[in-house]
Amino acid sequence: MTKTILLKNRPKGRPTTSDFEFVTEDKDLKIGDGELLLETTYVSVDPYLRGRMSDAKSYVPPFELNKPIQSGVIAKVIASKNSKFKEGDFVSGMLDWKTKQVSNGEGLLKVDGNKAPLSAYLGILGMTGMTAYLGLNEIGKPKAGETLVVSGAAGAVGSVVGQIGKILGLRVIGVAGTDEKIEMLKSKFGFDAGINYNTTKDIKGAIAEAAPNGVDIYFDNVGGPISDAVLFNINKFARIVICGAISVYNETELPKSVSVQPFLVKNSALMQGFIVSNYSDKFPEAMKHLSGWLSEEKLTYSETIVDGFDNIPNAFIDLFDGKNKGKMIVKI
Repeated sequence: MTKTILLKNRPKGRPTTSDFEFVTEDKDLKIGDGELLLETTYVSVDPYLRGRMSDAKSYVPPFELNKPIQSGVIAKVIASKNSKFKEGDFVSGMLDWKTKQVSNGEGLLKVDGNKAPLSAYLGILGMTGMTAYLGLNEIGKPKAGETLVVSGAAGAVGSVVGQIGKILGLRVIGVAGTDEKIEMLKSKFGFDAGINYNTTKDIKGAIAEAAPNGVDIYFDNVGGPISDAVLFNINKFARIVICGAISVYNETELPKSVSVQPFLVKNSALMQGFIVSNYSDKFPEAMKHLSGWLSEEKLTYSETIVDGFDNIPNAFIDLFDGKNKGKMIVKI
């Protein structure tokens, strides 16, 4: 038996469970030459998937209606006619939201559960860690002694960005939505300061207080009013790394925001968006540093693991309420 989750409707605003459809098939899956049969172990849910659920032009094609949704998946090889993979191997790749599926092996990477927990290959040793490392280094161009502000700091990417910032000698300030998350940023991830955007009335002033020397690098995961407040505190030649905008992904009207141009001109500042695949040639370098720092215990990570294939849509929706600490993963 195989369960599959399809995109039933294109969400209007915040996604709901009615936008997804579960299909169950009883037929046995057969593999041919060069193919392998995979059983899903872990599924990554990420904010960027929301963009693919609409049909607006983006950097990746939108999901098709009534077709399976895809994301990062760790799967076990349960049968193989592909010489590169054997039964019992674990692999990582962009795969369908299915309990079992057939693959030709393209785009799959073997992962070793003896070197790190399998779920880590969807997070700190996967695209999450790569995004943090490459965005900060390639666009942020950090220099020891500078000040870094990270929004969505308790999330999967933000928490790694802050830790790398500390390794590289930066003062790091994180913005998150609960006192518990702020405490975690400081005690677990080593941030120098944290700002709770839900209880702070003057975020602009709070950033100024936490960053008395101004902000040299802003790693932006959220957009919206938090990012507006950071702009008032940037230094000359500041670098603003645009990784995401979770605060506006579900907006049905054009969000109101300050005009960024005066801030950028006045401070000769750089603002650049990116997707991690822009730097695919640097993946080996990123993996070398991330795995090294992890083994040296200079990096740590948080995961929110939800149990059960049927809970994948709810886990995805919960991202927009900030219910995750670190990487949100569903264990099958």
